[in-house]
Amino acid sequence: MSDWDLSGRAVLVTGAARGIGAETARRLAARGARVALVGLEPAELERVAGDCPGAVSFEADVTARDALAAAVEGTVAAFGGIDVVIANAGIGVVGLARSMDPDAFERVIEVNLLGAWRTVRACLPHVVERRGYVLVVASLAAVAHSPGLSAYAASKSGVEAFANSLRAEVRPLGVDVGVAYFSWIDTDMVRGSNANPLGARMRGRLKGPAGRTSSVGDAGAAMEAGVAGRARIVAFPRFVRGALALRSVFQPLVDLQVRRHMAADDRFALEQVEAHGAAATAPVGAGGAADREVAARR
Repeated sequence: MSDWDLSGRAVLVTGAARGIGAETARRLAARGARVALVGLEPAELERVAGDCPGAVSFEADVTARDALAAAVEGTVAAFGGIDVVIANAGIGVVGLARSMDPDAFERVIEVNLLGAWRTVRACLPHVVERRGYVLVVASLAAVAHSPGLSAYAASKSGVEAFANSLRAEVRPLGVDVGVAYFSWIDTDMVRGSNANPLGARMRGRLKGPAGRTSSVGDAGAAMEAGVAGRARIVAFPRFVRGALALRSVFQPLVDLQVRRHMAADDRFALEQVEAHGAAATAPVGAGGAADREVAARR
């Protein structure tokens, strides 16, 4: 099957100020797409827009329906419609369920899962009109549920389930739905996770492909190919696709790998919370900091 012609396609991308969202927008714009950049950091959005001819940008929190509606309306006004929506916005926290800040856990669900739902729902009438494509960004965490990442894994598993149900619903309308799965990518969120003491402690034990960090450029290339192919699955690095096929085997391996360290990690997590309070399990990276500012104002 030949690639979908992206020239002139209107693409709305959330989480577009940094990381995978920004890289994807740049790559799609280079292929002639018209991109609408949605995110929390206006200066960063403008910087990305400078690399994307004809782009428009909107400051919007994906958990706020009114702000999302304004971004969608602005995109339609600028481009005449929406062919593709990429629900990419997300935050991450590191913490164990019994000791982490409950507000941080729930904020991850709010942004990553409900934010994806609200984004897709707001764009869907326009995507249906153009028989377009929906791509939601999940994670390898939807397949391998690691300790310390319970909020993130729950949110990304939910995103995957939502997209899989949606696919069957909108196929008769000519709309395709894809799910993107990535392992560790060199983004601000992953660097923030690595800087977290508990995150660094647990990540440092990972061996082989599961422990490697891949470039954001490679992740963006996978996203570009996925949109051009209206793909059901976007997976990078290569081993992630194997993990998807063998998920019933993959999770027991994760459980086995972490078992002997878990009691010590639990004590360490409690020590971090005692020393630093809610900051120990706050959303990580520059995107997490931007989200904390928005949440604090609401």
